[in-house]
Amino acid sequence: MSTKSNLYQLDGRVPVAQAIPFGLQHVLAMFVSNITPIIILAGIVGLDQGMSGALVQNCMVIAGIGTLVQLFPIWKIGSRLPIVMGISFTFLSLAIGIATTQGMGVLMGAVIIGGLVEGLLGLFAKYWVKIISPVVAATVVIAIGFSLLPIGANSFAGGQDAADFGAAHNWIVGTVTLLVCMGCQVFAKGFLRSLSVLIGLIVGYILSVCMGMVDFSGLSGCGFLSLPKFLPFKPEFNLGAILSIVAIFLVSATETIGDTTALASSALGRDIKEKEISGSIACDGFVSTIAGLFGCTPITSFSQNVGLAAMSKVVNRFAIATGAIIMVIGGIFPAVGVVLTTIPQAVLGGCTIMMFGSILFAGFGMMAKCGFSQRNMIIVSTALSVGLGFTAASEMFNIFPDIIRTVFADNCVAVVFLIAVILNLALPKDLEA
Repeated sequence: MSTKSNLYQLDGRVPVAQAIPFGLQHVLAMFVSNITPIIILAGIVGLDQGMSGALVQNCMVIAGIGTLVQLFPIWKIGSRLPIVMGISFTFLSLAIGIATTQGMGVLMGAVIIGGLVEGLLGLFAKYWVKIISPVVAATVVIAIGFSLLPIGANSFAGGQDAADFGAAHNWIVGTVTLLVCMGCQVFAKGFLRSLSVLIGLIVGYILSVCMGMVDFSGLSGCGFLSLPKFLPFKPEFNLGAILSIVAIFLVSATETIGDTTALASSALGRDIKEKEISGSIACDGFVSTIAGLFGCTPITSFSQNVGLAAMSKVVNRFAIATGAIIMVIGGIFPAVGVVLTTIPQAVLGGCTIMMFGSILFAGFGMMAKCGFSQRNMIIVSTALSVGLGFTAASEMFNIFPDIIRTVFADNCVAVVFLIAVILNLALPKDLEA
């Protein structure tokens, strides 16, 4: 078997020089999304620039470690699948609420305990994961795809709340990047087709440099080497904060099940295995505990990288591991991270639009395998209509307690999952087709 064909196999020898571009492609696809939650949190809490920079570095190191554990499991922790890990947006609103009212120490204490809870749930997933039937999994994957589309669109326009949001230069750069990605998918062959996102990103980045959209001033203040900062905040343990974070961990676990299922279906062309779901959730939880020890919010699988794997079909664990190592290096050598942060949002938006759409495509494929029976129609249509519709009008959740609003008001995946599970358990199995 050739080394090129090994790229499309979980295992197999791939030369380092060939693996690095594919690993780098995964890093660039998720880099901004990985560091953005902690940047937003640090800004709102009022952390100084030095501490904010240290936390960004920690996020990169934790993302790299989490990805390596997923690729090469430790005991039962990790899925052995090409899953890329990063800091989750799902926890951001609750994290801001806890940190601003009770302090970063209380937040980190809740993350540490919540991660242990999710990790244990992952290890014992075989006792409860059966409620995630194929139709439920397909519905959640479709919801994940829909939930990511606004993120890609906002990036395409320059980034949400950006001063130049929707400006002509963002349209130009985003469009060129998207067209290059599509062109490589249509006209390129083999190796180059698999690198379509990286090629589009490079072309878009060069164009944005020529248009004066890239600021390299941050490089001047970079030190050469900086090790991750352990326990930047002293953990404090508050029961209310812990229970709130644990509730969001349950939502995050459902997203991980959806991501893992989508990856197996779209990139590997097979059904997910129970032990892979178990290991993936356990990795989410236990590595999130490590994240709390380094001052970061919880970590989870990244849907955009599932989309990238689905589109490129590159699933070789060693190739993806080179990306994880790049993330760790970026966290130790500040200049690497600073260079990566200069990529304009419009470039990332142009790269991710099609990737996010491929997750939807994978969900539709999973649904086709389930069949279009009357029972499945009720489950899917009701769960998606309620989940996507109600969260688009999130004010309707204002009558509920804070914990309900936190978990469901702005998280369509959580609502879709809950409705799909309830209907799957309640509806008769022999409902007329």
